[in-house]
Amino acid sequence: MAILPIDGGRYGTAEMKEIFDDQKKITYQLDIEAAVALSQSEINMIPKDAALNISKMARSGKISVKRVKQLEAKSDHDTAALVEALSEICKPSAKPWIHYGLTSNDLVDTSNSLQIRDTLRIIRPKVARLAIILADQAVKYKKLPAVGRTHGQHASIISFGLKFANWALEMSSHVERIEELKKRALICKTLGVVGTGSLMGAKALEVQKRVAKKLELYPADVTTQIIARERYTEFIFDMALIGSTLEKMAVEIRNLQRTEIAEVAESFKKGQMGSSAVPVKRNPVKSERVTSLSKLLRSQISVAFENIPLWHERDLTNSANERFILPTSAILLDEMLETMTRIIKSLFVNEEKIRKNLEITRGQIFAEFVLDALIQKGVPRFEAYRDIQRVAFASSEDETDFREAVRNDKAFSSHLTDKEIDRIFVPENHLGASLDIIKNVSNKVRNSCSKFS
Repeated sequence: MAILPIDGGRYGTAEMKEIFDDQKKITYQLDIEAAVALSQSEINMIPKDAALNISKMARSGKISVKRVKQLEAKSDHDTAALVEALSEICKPSAKPWIHYGLTSNDLVDTSNSLQIRDTLRIIRPKVARLAIILADQAVKYKKLPAVGRTHGQHASIISFGLKFANWALEMSSHVERIEELKKRALICKTLGVVGTGSLMGAKALEVQKRVAKKLELYPADVTTQIIARERYTEFIFDMALIGSTLEKMAVEIRNLQRTEIAEVAESFKKGQMGSSAVPVKRNPVKSERVTSLSKLLRSQISVAFENIPLWHERDLTNSANERFILPTSAILLDEMLETMTRIIKSLFVNEEKIRKNLEITRGQIFAEFVLDALIQKGVPRFEAYRDIQRVAFASSEDETDFREAVRNDKAFSSHLTDKEIDRIFVPENHLGASLDIIKNVSNKVRNSCSKFS
């Protein structure tokens, strides 16, 4: 069953989409048949010459999607059709041993694991690479003071590089999550109809161990007919979690690109049009795309959770939707990572506007530091707080400069000299521990991500 193309195949790299191609799925399942036969022959469960023939034919490239679908049209069973196609090209002495001791979901679930394995091999270096790019941006803008906003309001001064540092560390954490996920999601299952390894008996676990090693997977400890769907749910959740971090970045870029703020802007190539009606528009469409796709990616989680409770040793209520949610999650995240990496690498940072925005409140962004200066002089905190609030609200109403209002009010001038007041209103004096934070984050990101990027 082919998956529906995402927007006509527009999204995701060819490398990622190839993992979920019908022919590739057949290749994965034939690799499993080959690995099982060879593993069984290694412990004398089936004849060695039969195993070699099964392996050779499984990897011959002679079994096509077209032939499997022809057989499936008659049997109405995709796995049975694959096994029959393999049997058609194997020699007579090997035919009895094809698919020996296996059930359909040994192929289906283990091939899902192979798809997840190869998905993570694509995703992890992209996440690591983006983390390093973000760390570079954090270092580049570490000394640039900017407005820190909470509730959409000016709050205090931050290092502009701190925005990138926050994102960099989260992407680095995602690299760690992917590594941790592998041992739980990349599961090899060859234990037959209800998870007992019935036909292979006491040797079933040894066969599975050997197959898992050949396929670079982890052998299942226990299963029903299928691998527990908590494993797939964690994979989809992790993909959506990475997507949500990308969306967090996209939302901030969109906000900072607003006309009223204009601190950053997505690159705008020559000849590009932002609007069919308004020639001057330069819209953050790439960031908006990331936000849009993130919503779709997160929606896959609820379906994955619904697949966890199945009847007895299994039913088919998970089967059809997994042909969509697994590839959809992988392809969407692949597209989002590609897009966000391009955004960050070419992001225009308007340093002049960032500095100018510090002046919008006419000095009130320094209120935190005026409060601290008074506290340091022994003024009770709430007394100082109320005086600052009184003067700030009055200067807002009068549209006057907050620094001058502080200088001219006895509640402040009786404790602070003009020189001390002037020193408060220098933004570079209030970056706090930002430089050390960014240095620490940059080092941590590079230590954890360089080997993967």
